[in-house]
Amino acid sequence: MCVVAAAEELECELRGLWMRRTRRPRFVLMNKMDDLNLHYRFLNWRRRIREIREVRAFRYQERFKHILVDGDTLSYHGNSGEVGCYVASRPLTKDSNYFEVSIVDSGVRGTIAVGLVPQYYSLDHQPGWLPDSVAYHADDGKLYNGRAKGRQFGSKCNSGDRIGCGIEPVSFDVQTAQIFFTKNGKRVGSTIMPMSPDGLFPAVGMHSLGEEVRLHLNAELGREDDSVMMVDSYEDEWGRLHDVRVCGTDYPKNRHPGWSRGSVAYHADDGKIFHGSGVGDPFGPRCYKGDIMGCGIMFPRDYILDSEGDSDDSCDTVILSPTARAVRNVRNVMYLHQEGEEEEEEEEEEEDGEELEQEHEGKKVVVFFTRNGKIIGKKDAVVPSGGFFPTIGMLSCGEKVKVDLHPLSG
Repeated sequence: MCVVAAAEELECELRGLWMRRTRRPRFVLMNKMDDLNLHYRFLNWRRRIREIREVRAFRYQERFKHILVDGDTLSYHGNSGEVGCYVASRPLTKDSNYFEVSIVDSGVRGTIAVGLVPQYYSLDHQPGWLPDSVAYHADDGKLYNGRAKGRQFGSKCNSGDRIGCGIEPVSFDVQTAQIFFTKNGKRVGSTIMPMSPDGLFPAVGMHSLGEEVRLHLNAELGREDDSVMMVDSYEDEWGRLHDVRVCGTDYPKNRHPGWSRGSVAYHADDGKIFHGSGVGDPFGPRCYKGDIMGCGIMFPRDYILDSEGDSDDSCDTVILSPTARAVRNVRNVMYLHQEGEEEEEEEEEEEDGEELEQEHEGKKVVVFFTRNGKIIGKKDAVVPSGGFFPTIGMLSCGEKVKVDLHPLSG
């Protein structure tokens, strides 16, 4: 803005001097030296204005190295050992605070990075490797924030995926930028970094043959469904979610789903199914980060709804996207002193469960589980009093899942 104002001020001053010179009567004899000085000042101002305009034009030019730019398509154009980097011509603003990159071809290694960098970022480095830059890398799903070593952030991205990056609008009123990333329109996570004086510019990095992306600088972030929520195992909000229960509000909080009577659950750490017992049976494959676990109910034709609230809502499928592996063979030290009592309770619950099945022979349903959209198994179960409720259990710090109570596949 200062450069533009200086150019306009020089133009106004030059115009005023020229008008004063031309308005003088011709019969007035001017000093030749003054006229010569005015001429040189005129030439000097024209040169300065031209330089300022060149700086303005250069400032808003896109910069790239080892990248072939064809409209909105960027492709790697270098040797496999050379880093390719593209920096957009203009920074993100409050009115245009988000952009996306569609991966057309992940190439040999899929080393594509999407993020934000300062205006004069070195084009010999991937976005996120140098200070004051941040990027989400597709090949390992890590976030690089001003250093060449990243931290685990999201899932890997391949051909067909869309990676988005944006700045929260409120960040433009302060000097701290809250930057968020998306994958296929859904938020992956966010980070905070200082706002650069000249702003933060969209950047794309590539590092292997065959990589090609399509850049969408005017992309709009769609609003996410309110039924989708991010939940951490250490957040208090989890305990206040009214619809995250197994069989009513009286289910014990110190028991994993499937351990107590009236519950059934598929466990990610060992691939076993637990049905009212602390001992599971082999059921399906283990689930890791990025896998989607689903659960649903198949009701028989002669199923009778009672007045206590059994409804078709019980058929809703819970889809989980774990972002941290379930920890295997973990013992919860908070309840070690209760292990002896729990074993006795399990034996009693198994006996009560047999009696319950005899009493509710007409209320049997089929509970099925899916992994990445495919059914992996089914289990006959008796609907407890009050019905089945979707539930998720976690047993170690840092475990995180994404819950969708109304998936399209349901």
